[in-house]
Amino acid sequence: MPQALYLRAAHDARVAPFNLREGRPGETLLDVAAVGLCGSDLHYYKDGGIGSAQIREPFIPGHEFGGWLTEDIAELNLRRGALVAVDPNKACGHCPWCQEGHANLCPNVEFIGAPPFDGAMANRIWVPRGQIVPLPPEFTPLDAVMLEPLGVAIHAVDLAKPRLLERVALLGCGPIGLLILQVLKAAGAGEVLAIDPQEHRRAMATRLGADRAGDSVADIQAWTEGEGAPLVIEATNNPLGFRDAVLSARIGGRVVLVGIPDGDTYTLPAADARRRALKIKFSRRMGEVYPRAIALVAAGKVDVAALVTHRVGLEEAPEAFRRHAADAPGLIKTLIYPNGVADAR
Repeated sequence: MPQALYLRAAHDARVAPFNLREGRPGETLLDVAAVGLCGSDLHYYKDGGIGSAQIREPFIPGHEFGGWLTEDIAELNLRRGALVAVDPNKACGHCPWCQEGHANLCPNVEFIGAPPFDGAMANRIWVPRGQIVPLPPEFTPLDAVMLEPLGVAIHAVDLAKPRLLERVALLGCGPIGLLILQVLKAAGAGEVLAIDPQEHRRAMATRLGADRAGDSVADIQAWTEGEGAPLVIEATNNPLGFRDAVLSARIGGRVVLVGIPDGDTYTLPAADARRRALKIKFSRRMGEVYPRAIALVAAGKVDVAALVTHRVGLEEAPEAFRRHAADAPGLIKTLIYPNGVADAR
């Protein structure tokens, strides 16, 4: 019988049998190849929800995933067995935000893997054909999974608009932060000053192109002789992340907030931000970025495989949630393989 990982409430993740629903018009069935354990999945696990998206009944998480087609899709020139990625965002297409080209802000969105919409931490999943993303033949399940978080990073850098050779402070070297780092470098940013409290993540940031890596905002202030950076990108889960971004920014600087704080609350002394007259943007999900994400991976300009430190089967997934929630040492990104840990069928 098919199996799935269910989040039932905060700190309650269980693998159990599930009944695969019937497909709907316009959908196709995928055998899930791999699915990423994302920071937002961890917020559902740790806090029981994010804002209005609360766990009100057991649901299956997982929005970063790839799978194998169980049938031909003639309109996409795809054959059964092909590996594909999936854009989890199904916007309504009719609201003012969709009409203005901001489908990531659609208030009527049906987002795979956000309650109440079940995700891909299961053996199989039905997905709308319009959300299927064809992949180059050399791509692996790992590549397919990592396109969604890479898309989040691309969108964040689009909002940041780094200037050529501009110094950037990057707060947070988890998977999203490390992808942002690589996209910044590909976009022509200058010195990147990375901050993370975990040593192995700082080491990975250095490996992937950070010019300096430290463990606190005090390092940013020291490296810039108290001036701060003209551009700060925050990608942490820390309620003090907004504050730290402000303290890392120079007068008149720009701040892009990408992370989701634990407890869904920021702590911020207003005077520091006001006196710097900062320009602040919040980043949510992504726009139409999959073609660029695929191109960056295919060209070797972004190393997605370096971020994947752990690969587990579905039965090990509850323990993976627990370890990530506890910030266990050595973790960056865990991929779950519901049909067996492998990168090829």
